[in-house]
Amino acid sequence: MKVGIIGSGGREHAICQSLIKSRKISKIFCFPGNAGTSEIAENIDLDLEKFEKLKEFIIKNKIELIVIGPEKLLVEGLVDYLEKFNIKVFGPNKKASQLEGSKIFTKKLCEKYNIPTANFGIFDTKIKAKKFLETVKFPSVIKADNLAGGKGVYICNDKKESFIAIEEIFNGKFGEAKSVLIEEFLKGEEMSYFIISDGTNIKSFETAQDHKRVLEGDNGKNTGGMGAYSPSRLENIKLEEKILKRIIDPTLKGLKDLNTDFKGFLYAGLIIVNGDPFLIEYNVRMGDPECQTILPRLKTDLMEILEACVNKNLESKKIDWFEEKSLCIVLVSKGYPEKFKNNIEIKEISGLKLKKDQYIFHAGTKIMENKIYSNGGRVLNFVVKSHNLKDGRNELIKLIDNLNWKNGYFRKDIGFKIIK
Repeated sequence: MKVGIIGSGGREHAICQSLIKSRKISKIFCFPGNAGTSEIAENIDLDLEKFEKLKEFIIKNKIELIVIGPEKLLVEGLVDYLEKFNIKVFGPNKKASQLEGSKIFTKKLCEKYNIPTANFGIFDTKIKAKKFLETVKFPSVIKADNLAGGKGVYICNDKKESFIAIEEIFNGKFGEAKSVLIEEFLKGEEMSYFIISDGTNIKSFETAQDHKRVLEGDNGKNTGGMGAYSPSRLENIKLEEKILKRIIDPTLKGLKDLNTDFKGFLYAGLIIVNGDPFLIEYNVRMGDPECQTILPRLKTDLMEILEACVNKNLESKKIDWFEEKSLCIVLVSKGYPEKFKNNIEIKEISGLKLKKDQYIFHAGTKIMENKIYSNGGRVLNFVVKSHNLKDGRNELIKLIDNLNWKNGYFRKDIGFKIIK
């Protein structure tokens, strides 16, 4: 079976790596892929904004399933377009993707279906937003309504910081934002909860805890993710029951009431306050770096799971997991998430020797003249599966040190809340 993976990050490399283990797979195409995917798939450099070109390639090469990694193409309706030509696609349609495409859409859904979330206000001008901020208690949370690659969120400690956030959002730092969301700050611990759905049936797809801040101790600016571990230390049966009953089920009912369903991965970013879950936001795809962290723990053939989803028979598919935990450290370019240099050679990567249950997933990398170069803020993901996360993390740190990439930076404290 031929499969196409759309995306170029660590998430897509991890998906490729999981799929290539399946006996059902004869070939993987990656659009556009990266230096890591090129070792196990054929990278195809197409303009992904031109849906017709992609469709023609899929049909010509008899690709039987397309898996879409990044949120932007989901929000723009690539699933809807390809399905018009009877191409099987794993991922939600345009309407369902509004769960991530518009934070305001999701907040209004929460309001209508009594889904627990932070109190909020929506403002379409700088003046209205700043006037409201004169009245709030700090800290407060300010979010751009549009897609922002996980970085359009500010936690502001005072009026000055909040005014700067408003200016940056409305001035287009994260693309065009017609509105801004201002929320109360909820004090608790964050958790990433994943489900997979075929449009009717859902199954849990594990949990993780992401580390979004660039500096150790969860300090500094927000990023797309500096690392993660799985499962979350907060995970328990009682909490999962609350998440499903109070958040996931009413969300899917809300979509049904809008005459659509949800097919694909749904990622609920949660904050747990005194044992109760509150929704922070939804992502309509696997998280990054959570995907790289979770997939090595998957025992069941991923291809069989994806097939069950697109064929609407997920209910019959049992999903099994290895007992070990996992942890991911992201190596980023110095300066990330602000200014950083690209096209820096990563010389020693081919010499690294991985032990059993250690993985390197490429993110911002590319090949030029048979050499590997950096090509983004988040460059490489170092992952370990282990019963002992402290020892596993120490081994990853040694591995990164052996890489000796002078242009890189990474956090050495990933998992600090669970590793003592």
